Amino acid sequence: MAIDHDNPKSTDIGGFERQDISGSGVLYFFLALAAGTLVVVFFLVGVFDVLDKRSNAKQGPPNPLSANVPADKDTRHIPKEYEIKAFPEPRLENDERSQLLGIITAQEQTLNSYGWADENSRTVRIPIDRAMELLAQRGLPVHQQGATGNSEASAPAAKQKKDKKK
Repeated sequence: MAIDHDNPKSTDIGGFERQDISGSGVLYFFLALAAGTLVVVFFLVGVFDVLDKRSNAKQGPPNPLSANVPADKDTRHIPKEYEIKAFPEPRLENDERSQLLGIITAQEQTLNSYGWADENSRTVRIPIDRAMELLAQRGLPVHQQGATGNSEASAPAAKQKKDKKK
């Protein structure tokens, strides 16, 4: 059987494809893909809108014990100023990152500044770096041996050493 290489429809066993894909075919494919994506996006937006309206319609009334409930009665979207004014302490965390950042910043400021630790007993605090510098300059405090009970225990050992030297 003779194979016609000029005819792309001929059966070529073991050969390769004789015709390339056209550029317009690729363009039409991507246009159809983009159009399909837009259709799916608009469909999903519509479905979520319908579900949100349905959920709002079925939402129960707010707690009667809470005062000053917002007018829209949508408890999922409470304004921030309402939380600060209406709810007593302790409140739930609503912005953990900024609250934690505030706590850490306050601790860092306390550790790295001068101030009173206890003003009544006249105890001050100094920054950690400065305390380390002072400790390096002055050294650690040393207790005198006469002030502790260890001096009596070391006295007989000192007498034994003197006796051995004689």
